[in-house]
Amino acid sequence: MNTVEITQQTKAMIDGLKAVCTNFGLGNAASEYKIITEVFLYKFLNDKFIYEMKKVNPAYADLADTEVEQRLSALSEDEYEMALMDIGGSTAKLRPTQFISYLFNHQNDEKFHDLFDKTLVAISNDNMDIFSVQAGGASKIKLFDPLSPYVIEEEKRDAFCKAMIGKLVNDSFTGVFEQKYDFFADIFEYLIKDYNKDSGKYAEYYTPHSIATILARILVPQPVQNVTVYDPAAGTGTLVLALAHEIGENNCTVYTQDISQKANEFMRLNLILNGLVHSLPNVVHDDTLVSPRHLNARKDNIATFDYIASNPPFNMDFSETRDTLAGEAYQKRFFAGVPNIPNKKLDSMAVYQMFLQHIIASLNDKGKAAVVVPTGFLTAGSGIPLKIRQHLVDHHWLRGVVSMPSNIFANTGTNVSVLFIDKQHTGDVILMDASKLGSKVKVDDNQRTVLSDAEIERIINTFNAGKPVEDFCVTVSDDQIKEKKYSFSAGQYFEVKIEYVNLTPAEFTEKMQGFQTRLQAMFEEGHRLEEEIKEQLGRVKLQ
Repeated sequence: MNTVEITQQTKAMIDGLKAVCTNFGLGNAASEYKIITEVFLYKFLNDKFIYEMKKVNPAYADLADTEVEQRLSALSEDEYEMALMDIGGSTAKLRPTQFISYLFNHQNDEKFHDLFDKTLVAISNDNMDIFSVQAGGASKIKLFDPLSPYVIEEEKRDAFCKAMIGKLVNDSFTGVFEQKYDFFADIFEYLIKDYNKDSGKYAEYYTPHSIATILARILVPQPVQNVTVYDPAAGTGTLVLALAHEIGENNCTVYTQDISQKANEFMRLNLILNGLVHSLPNVVHDDTLVSPRHLNARKDNIATFDYIASNPPFNMDFSETRDTLAGEAYQKRFFAGVPNIPNKKLDSMAVYQMFLQHIIASLNDKGKAAVVVPTGFLTAGSGIPLKIRQHLVDHHWLRGVVSMPSNIFANTGTNVSVLFIDKQHTGDVILMDASKLGSKVKVDDNQRTVLSDAEIERIINTFNAGKPVEDFCVTVSDDQIKEKKYSFSAGQYFEVKIEYVNLTPAEFTEKMQGFQTRLQAMFEEGHRLEEEIKEQLGRVKLQ
């Protein structure tokens, strides 16, 4: 079976799981995302375990998945322990009684839902050290929770769990595990598309893969090794996953934080699907601004990173923590200040300004960052945005800016730009206006702009070349930016073109006479309208 067929089969399986939820009254329920993602993850871990067993044991290599499971089930306890040692630490360890095939064969047992739930919990407990994520304190968030209790009517729980297992037993991922990101990035987006519309305060917008690709390939134009990647408002992890894939999953370690538990669960799933299990301990659920959990070795300051890619929320009510963030303990990190609390519309507070300052403070001496910001940030004439722009230019850290087309995000009309920061940057700054690119398509009920592959390549290659292109991008010095009041808008630096037309003296005289004639006619029309207005006003007074 080829990749296209497996993709279609996998999406059909996801649709089938969602249909089961709908049939049992859980469609659009708050618990639906948890059920779907956990059952899908169980399927992934089951198939990954079998795949790894085939790799380490040549005798299993050409066997069907069911045959491998049968061989494993026949091993003695000691033999099985030895087999588990061979597959390494990046794959969840499953027992024969935890295989999907085992549950399928026992689906008619009394209280099957108890067996189903206990299996998930056991897998979670057995793999706690590797596959959990951190909560704000010392506690860990487990891989799985019991799922049948979400079905309120207890007598229907067996049927619900049987229906779920029935959707998993026939398909297999073993043919696509070598592809990692290339396959699972698309599957992940399809899996969560119905559940990412409100995945927490920080995951405000779902970052399209086109934007993630542009950020990653501009940030990493050359191969690098043994680097750290960070997103303080990670959401579902689209940006850091694209960046990690560009660097190479084995060449980097990912660190993330997000205030949303739901977003962090998606983040964990994304890391597991894309071969970044070693980064799971670095996924933290907490408020990044107030309580950054990634600290330096001495634990006396925030950690710094080699690469940061982030699409932070633009606006959010953080009035409850605003005064804390404005306190002395935070002044070094938030050097440009903290937005005031508005009298109305608390959710209009510009929280992206806080994240941008946090990101700048989180870069090490060689650090590079790409941050999505509202395009209005590029030209704001005062306040925190201007101070941040001044800070970047005065330190020579601005590598460039790309202004994106409107509606590049399906659920917001806010115009966005991408800010590229490089603490080792030398030379001119590149400012690009890509706002005219893309074509309009309808996504759900929203109008969205989609970039073609050729347009994505044009943005990346032109930016990385660092050369001006007429009406598309300019290269400017830090001093030129200072002369323009620290404007980062490419349009303000484009050369104004004046078209010259050669005319004979006679043609010039004829054109001037035409202008004078039209101008005289406009003056006469203006005078006529003025008299008419006076006449109308006179009539009103008489009445």
